[in-house]
Amino acid sequence: MSGHALEEVSPVYGLMAEFETAGQLVAAARKTREAGYKKFDAYSPLPLHELDEAMDLHDNRVGWFTLCGGLTGCTVGFSLCSWVSALAYPLNIGGRQLISIPMFIPVTFECTILFAGLTCAFSMILLNGLPSPYHPVFNWDRFVTASKSKFFLCIEAKDKKYDPEETKAFLAGLGAEEIAEVAQ
Repeated sequence: MSGHALEEVSPVYGLMAEFETAGQLVAAARKTREAGYKKFDAYSPLPLHELDEAMDLHDNRVGWFTLCGGLTGCTVGFSLCSWVSALAYPLNIGGRQLISIPMFIPVTFECTILFAGLTCAFSMILLNGLPSPYHPVFNWDRFVTASKSKFFLCIEAKDKKYDPEETKAFLAGLGAEEIAEVAQ
């Protein structure tokens, strides 16, 4: 081995384009989706509700997980009350029923809300890929302005349609101020 240090080449995460206005970013996201790119993301200093439609983001898995968690909580709450009242500690006072639905409503309701809320929070955190203390987009110095005044669109190298030259030309055609390759 010679005395030269081996230079590590970091793989490319993708190409990132910087835009001046929110309208440019939304239009760029729409055209990116229409061009067939699937793995891309947009970054904005303010919420842009039309960006969800432009990127075709209609993932409603958190809602389904929340529904399942609520139904599980409802079942657990009612089953717990029924088990305690009828099997574990049966107290037949005055000839009343051991399983009384009106009496179990508060516990069942509270368990439904608890399970649904916890399932919603945990599924949202996991589906968003959190915690994520590092993201490759922070390797580009200009990305600091994403939380202040600039708008960014990043097409990931994992996308099947990604080609460094063609993707760069595509982003330039969208009116990007600056385009940079982002390393992992």
